[in-house]
Amino acid sequence: MHRSKWSFFPLAVLGSAVLFGCSPGVPPADLVLHNGKVVTVDDAKPEAEAVAVRAGVIVAVGSNSEVERFIGDQTEVIDLAGKLAIPGFIEGHGHFMGLGTAKLNLDLMHVKNWDEVIAMVQEAVAEAKPGDWVVGRGWHQEKWDNVPTPNVEGFPTHEALSKVSPENPVFFTHASGHASFANAKAMELAGVTRTTPNPHGGEILKDRRGNPIGIFRETASGLIQQALSQVLAARSPEQREEEARRAFELAMQECLSNGVTSFQDAGSSFETIDFFKKMADEGKMDVRLWVMVRESNEQMADKLAQYKIIGYGDKRLTVRGVKKSIDGALGPRGAWLLEPYADLPTRTGLNLTPIEHMKEAARLAIQHGYQFCVHAIGDRANRETLDIFEEAFKEVPNAKDLRWRVEHAQHLHPADIPRFAQLGVLPSMQGIHCTSDAPFVIARLGEQRAGEGAYVWQSLMRSGATIINGTDAPVEDISPIENFYASVSRTLKDGSVFFPEQRMSREEALRSYTINAAYGAFEEKEKGSLTPGKLADIVVLSKDIMTIPEDEIPSTEVVYIIVGGKVKHRK
Repeated sequence: MHRSKWSFFPLAVLGSAVLFGCSPGVPPADLVLHNGKVVTVDDAKPEAEAVAVRAGVIVAVGSNSEVERFIGDQTEVIDLAGKLAIPGFIEGHGHFMGLGTAKLNLDLMHVKNWDEVIAMVQEAVAEAKPGDWVVGRGWHQEKWDNVPTPNVEGFPTHEALSKVSPENPVFFTHASGHASFANAKAMELAGVTRTTPNPHGGEILKDRRGNPIGIFRETASGLIQQALSQVLAARSPEQREEEARRAFELAMQECLSNGVTSFQDAGSSFETIDFFKKMADEGKMDVRLWVMVRESNEQMADKLAQYKIIGYGDKRLTVRGVKKSIDGALGPRGAWLLEPYADLPTRTGLNLTPIEHMKEAARLAIQHGYQFCVHAIGDRANRETLDIFEEAFKEVPNAKDLRWRVEHAQHLHPADIPRFAQLGVLPSMQGIHCTSDAPFVIARLGEQRAGEGAYVWQSLMRSGATIINGTDAPVEDISPIENFYASVSRTLKDGSVFFPEQRMSREEALRSYTINAAYGAFEEKEKGSLTPGKLADIVVLSKDIMTIPEDEIPSTEVVYIIVGGKVKHRK
């Protein structure tokens, strides 16, 4: 037996394993964790002290004495010293390459106001060449400490920023990913003027004189993205590959350092999926990816059959979802509502993808055996999505257990809450969105609609729905600890609690982040709990998040992350 080179807990007390070694006839484990509190998320054995792993798979879970017989001369033994071990966190909805790419550009997640954004651009321009694009992500006008002046609907206008970047186009994606900001140079290169029409599912915000202010809602962002894409397309294949690899590596690091062992990617192109396969072939995919295809219906009709992948590269890559967005986000007022916005009575949000296009995507998903995963935030978007699902299910009555998903399901009409369980549809929700968005939810929806249908986790679970949890990274930080805390507390920064009756218990929150997420990907037989025969994806935490005082949860750290029986990260 040898001591893990990563183990920093004292190994003074190893029990009889040190004296007697592996039991006769029992093949030794590659790795044993013991002397801990193991919460398995397996009803057959909810808690244990030790886990044994062989060939990347859990072979035993039990007491120290039950597991010590798997310790041999070459077994790596980690003394947990009472620490908590749980199944690896499964990010139920995020954007993998977006997570890495966000780290390569300006990070606007934590700016306090518009003046800070301008200062960051001024600094970036000083280091850039004339004509270079300045790209960033993460700004959110509702989270600033003051309202910019001048503004339209609370959004800043471009003049002050354009003044500090006259020769450098600037393009910043909203934290939600459903709006963007461009300066005058970027709009000039994109050919956007006061006469440019709004595209379907999008809007160019304008001032009283009819001039674009630089804000592009939803699909209108594509007008600027096309100009940026032309520049990016001019790079050599080697340059594009190098940047993709860097973004991939950064995303992997973010996952591993936060305890995420599996990541459900909410929409990638066929080209990106090819890149993922290449990374798996090279042995660089330390985190397991489950991917939704995001392409046009025409592209999917042509290629879906050849792109379905299950457990590729030592169960590191699966592609079996189709992603579409029926509406936008609440922050930029792009979520599609049944009734007008409380703070803007002239608007009910935007339908991004025409209903007929959504129905065709549903038919393609059923035809090729994919799960259909629809971004729906507003109550009308959710109702329309459930209607589309129900119609599709009736057309193919023999298709059972499809596990189609509504990604976000944030704002529901009370009449639609029980339909999730009735139809077997999974709400893939993000606990951290609740506490992050809460400061403006009541302003957008009003008190009654917010109380009846905003992030109604308990209402959904009581009706029989299975909730998947996640962070929507890079929309929010990928931290499962912060997300777990938001799910069980719904506590805002000011100490208030957003409709506390909808809070999850700690057990419910852990299940939503492990076994429920695995179920939402047809992977519950191989991950999501610490059960013999399942993949050895394990996280060890510095504190017991299941029992410590609630306000101590955010200070919990990831001590070890183990994927396939290999320690991939340690504190």
